[in-house]
Amino acid sequence: MAPSFRYEPDYAVAPGDSLRDTLGERGMTQADLAARTGLSLKHINQIAQGLAPITAETSLLFEKTTNVPARTWNSLESLYRERLARQDNREDLARDVEWLEHLPLKELIRRGRVTAGADKTKQVEEVCRFFGVADRERWQKLWLTPLVSFRQSTAFAADSGSVAAWLRLGELEASLIDTAPFDARAFKDALAEIRALTIKDPRRALKQLTAICARAGVAVVFLTDIGKTRASGAARWLTPTKALILLSDRYKSDDHFWFSFFHEAGHLLLHSKKETFISKDEKQAKKAALDQQEEQEANAFARNQLIPRRYESQLPLLHTDADVEEFADELGVAPGIVVGRLHNDGYWDWSKGNRLRETIDFGHLLK
Repeated sequence: MAPSFRYEPDYAVAPGDSLRDTLGERGMTQADLAARTGLSLKHINQIAQGLAPITAETSLLFEKTTNVPARTWNSLESLYRERLARQDNREDLARDVEWLEHLPLKELIRRGRVTAGADKTKQVEEVCRFFGVADRERWQKLWLTPLVSFRQSTAFAADSGSVAAWLRLGELEASLIDTAPFDARAFKDALAEIRALTIKDPRRALKQLTAICARAGVAVVFLTDIGKTRASGAARWLTPTKALILLSDRYKSDDHFWFSFFHEAGHLLLHSKKETFISKDEKQAKKAALDQQEEQEANAFARNQLIPRRYESQLPLLHTDADVEEFADELGVAPGIVVGRLHNDGYWDWSKGNRLRETIDFGHLLK
């Protein structure tokens, strides 16, 4: 979606210029107009010079004395003041040009959110429109304050600008998805149906996933990783009755993808709608604080949804790919999910069993 074209001249014509032209056409002087309207000559002169505004009351006086409709005078004044304000605003935005260096600008241009080749100040303005904020300061308060929970690789440092852009793109995509009002019970019940999708072809499974979740009030958005987001998934509330689960195909494997989905689902079901927290990889969930507890709870929720606790004792008994396939068939989940769990729990080396993992790629969804 390309930024819409807007005619925004970089100059402002004072309505006083039109007033002088109008008086000239009618053979009137400023003193004549002052006498006819009851306004002081000084005030008329200030309007003519663009120093004083034409108010709604003044426009009515001018309508009677010049036969030019009041709405014309009001429109001239409004446009003039808007253009002055826009010029001032552009000067303010010009001071934020350095901000562009902290955003995935090339990606935003590729996705049609920012105009390629536009001057830097114009690009800052388009970035503000994209994020729905007035300026960089408001962006920092709104988008750099953790509003979502996202699983993130501990191997790389995330770029805050990329994370914010990824989340905003997800939010905009979610706004296009119609959902029923959120129903926690319906969503929890739907997870059993969603779990069964893990054994289906990913192309079909992902489309069915969005439909099932929408019925329970959750908009699911698939969005490839951009810049240095390093995110697998995110969850947040768009409104009190509509939730968002944003998923990436960063790791290209079904075990990572489905664990991320159930992890984010856990946040929606277990934690407050008003809570602010950041989810990190399970390996880093030992450092401290409330958000660590919430991450551990979401991780435990996902683990139990995919491989219920009553089956965990059988994991150390799986030694071959055939064992995994038989066990996965018994559970009704994809073999790759079992392999991922064996890797994570240290029962299998990371190089073992990977042929059983399916590839998750959003390419077919983005065409």
